[in-house]
Amino acid sequence: MELGLNGVHVLVTGASGGIGLATTHLFLKQGAKVSAHYRSSSASLEPLHAEFGQSIQNVHADLTQENAVTQLFADASSTFGPVQVIIVNHGYWPPEDVPIARMALAQWNATVSTDLTSSFLVLRAYLNGLERADAVTKDKAAIVLIGSTAGKYGEAGHADYAACKSAMMYGLAMSLKNEIVKIAPSGRVNCVAPGWVRTPMATSALEDPRVVYQALATTPLKKVAEPEDVASQIVILSSGAVSGHVTGQVVMVEGGMEGRLLNRPEDLAS
Repeated sequence: MELGLNGVHVLVTGASGGIGLATTHLFLKQGAKVSAHYRSSSASLEPLHAEFGQSIQNVHADLTQENAVTQLFADASSTFGPVQVIIVNHGYWPPEDVPIARMALAQWNATVSTDLTSSFLVLRAYLNGLERADAVTKDKAAIVLIGSTAGKYGEAGHADYAACKSAMMYGLAMSLKNEIVKIAPSGRVNCVAPGWVRTPMATSALEDPRVVYQALATTPLKKVAEPEDVASQIVILSSGAVSGHVTGQVVMVEGGMEGRLLNRPEDLAS
């Protein structure tokens, strides 16, 4: 099926690993021009440059910094023109379990800044650029936010992360879908929310059978997602050709997960 993404300028934040890397690869296979954002290292993107040549450019930024986000869009647009599709994929999951009662304000603020405020800065810069774009550019306008099962079910010990993802999946996405059409009449906003995904960051955790059990106990498909499972949904929602009447949706990519397994046998022992 033709997705109509050939030549479309896509900016993927957090493109250097896991879901972002798989998403960047899939957009390139569809013929898109991809600005691949990274913060620390772009080494994982080099094979894509070898395969797709001038269809990909690396763009560096600390997305928590307002000026850096402005420069990011200037750099991206200088080569491929205005950004038409934005994939807000970056984020950080603090690895230590810290309940709210013990969470430092510094951790809360850091997570909100890294995961939520940075997304606001990226989206604002994207919409500002879209306002100045021509009608042809605006016709392909689409935003895909990356949420999480934590945003739907919560996650004990990670309320900071869960709160950020809930905000993106519901308040932010639902507001944006009504605002983008004031700028680009056919613009759309959707969210893809994965559960556990077999990414490099999750590798060590998924080596623990107890973690895998917790992840799959309420999941009928009984498997952990691969990055490509998430990437395919992102690309489909970015395509006006196949998803042109789809906006304001949260697509859960979690194998049918029904909720958290809260109590283990030892927790119920009297």
